[in-house]
Amino acid sequence: MSAAVLNLADDHRVSAAEIDPAQAAWYAKYKGQENAPQPDEMMLNTDPEPDVSEGFTPLFNGKDLTGWTPRGGTCTFTAQGDLVIGECVPGSDSTYLSTEKSDYTDFIFSCDMKWEVDGNSGVMFHAQVKTGDKKNKEIVFGPQAEMEGISGDRYWNGGIYGQSCGGYFYPLWLTDHKEARAALDRAGWNRLTIQAKGNNVKTWVNGVPVANWNDDGTYAKGFFGLQIHKGTAGKVLWKNVRVKELAD
Repeated sequence: MSAAVLNLADDHRVSAAEIDPAQAAWYAKYKGQENAPQPDEMMLNTDPEPDVSEGFTPLFNGKDLTGWTPRGGTCTFTAQGDLVIGECVPGSDSTYLSTEKSDYTDFIFSCDMKWEVDGNSGVMFHAQVKTGDKKNKEIVFGPQAEMEGISGDRYWNGGIYGQSCGGYFYPLWLTDHKEARAALDRAGWNRLTIQAKGNNVKTWVNGVPVANWNDDGTYAKGFFGLQIHKGTAGKVLWKNVRVKELAD
């Protein structure tokens, strides 16, 4: 079995550790991060996307941002009909529109995202918050499904980043990730789906399998947060933000 071997622990394929030549510079840049996985230990997501049509609870009421609060910065979020719109405020830290419910454990989360102005974004899950050293600054940390925007040449949408906790848990730098790196529609809407079961997390972008990551138990529960990254520009639209909590 040349391209992959069977991981008998969870019946999913493990990469053959082939760094895509097009990703060589990104691999060199990020391989030293605290969370960076060894390529030959990275599991591949080969599962079909879960059904996201039934059994879900909307996380927005279609009128306002009741049940959500911004954390970490001063980027703005507004509700307009069935849309949530996040906009970058130059000079602000990254900001996360966060669910007030903070004990999500096992779930399937799904949302649709679109960029009106390019900017780094993503969805925090099992997120937590702490106070920093500078003027009691609020810091959101934990795993995030990366949705990095519509420009650039990295293409790690759907990868898993450790926000303020050590960098990428699941980068998309392997030859095996070629289809996942091509999944984003840069002009239209994009469906991001995240599934957490026990310590295992999988992601899909527009139905294409992306990440398959096992947490060590550090991030077993927490809140969701829609990110607007710090910078000079960015405007992101969300709709159909919903979750299905899974029974133990």
